[in-house]
Amino acid sequence: MKILMILTSHDQLGNTGKKTGFWLEEFAAPYYVFKDAGASLTLASPKGGHPPLDPKSDAPDAQTEYTERFRQDPEAQQMLASTQRLSDVHEADFDAVFYPGGHGPLWDLAQDPHSIALIEAFASAGKPVGAVCHAPGVLRHVKNSDGAPLVKGRKVTGFTNSEEEAVQLTNVVPFLVEDELKRQGGIYEKTADWHPHVVTDGLLVTGQNPASSAPVASEMLKLMA
Repeated sequence: MKILMILTSHDQLGNTGKKTGFWLEEFAAPYYVFKDAGASLTLASPKGGHPPLDPKSDAPDAQTEYTERFRQDPEAQQMLASTQRLSDVHEADFDAVFYPGGHGPLWDLAQDPHSIALIEAFASAGKPVGAVCHAPGVLRHVKNSDGAPLVKGRKVTGFTNSEEEAVQLTNVVPFLVEDELKRQGGIYEKTADWHPHVVTDGLLVTGQNPASSAPVASEMLKLMA
């Protein structure tokens, strides 16, 4: 079982002068859920190398059992520090693809032609595609073989407008995940802010927020069983 995890390379939070990147829990939780199930993992990002970590996800109040485990795991840290270039990975080498969130993907992965082509390849090959929190935003330009948006008519979730409002970045992000999924014709579902919520529609698995990270990975494993 080979799983590709794709992280952002974008580190600027719009024009705020603040840093962003990927969210640690949204990487660490799926990483260990997959690894503990015996999966072989490959990490990639648009620029390769060490992807930028959202500093807020490093704060004491954002830590979980998975992030603490990551801090004690030199092997995982080394893997993260040396991600492959996105342009060098191919769908045929993997059984599934997963995208951790953080605000970074809204700027780079949502527009990245390699990412878009990869997701389309996984979808057309009948392989699971997973994304959590802001990462469902990477689906905005992904099409089915008939040219319609991948999410059109499918149940999806992702970071809610009210969650974005709560972190006061509604006017900073390039687009709102909830609005964009609806605009693409997705059947958007959500639960209360910050509560775990996972939606599976066929081989597409999406999670609402950081608390949904491990459950998304578990649902993907079920699809691969």
